[in-house]
Amino acid sequence: MKYRPEYPSQPFSTIEAAQAWVDRFVHWYNTEHLHSSIRFVTPDDRHYGREIHILEKRHKVYEEARENFPGRWSGKTRNWSPVQVVMLNPEKNSENTNINLKQAA
Repeated sequence: MKYRPEYPSQPFSTIEAAQAWVDRFVHWYNTEHLHSSIRFVTPDDRHYGREIHILEKRHKVYEEARENFPGRWSGKTRNWSPVQVVMLNPEKNSENTNINLKQAA
């Protein structure tokens, strides 16, 4: 959150002011911000089951655009299928992930 342009440059004047800012941030993050790791839907869209309809509509729009303007497409359209597994800060190195999974077993 501290990397957002709206993050205050000065300390909050009160704990209530800090809480109000965090509340607004959390609301924005969950209800407005489109997350690339979950195919550009909001966490609320995913949590409340709206992502399937949203992604189906996007897929249809992309397929229609590809049919109407085939010269603009060099291959398939973007993958708009729902993401099955979501993790915070997933391991970048699959070798590390395999080690972590073995340790957890």
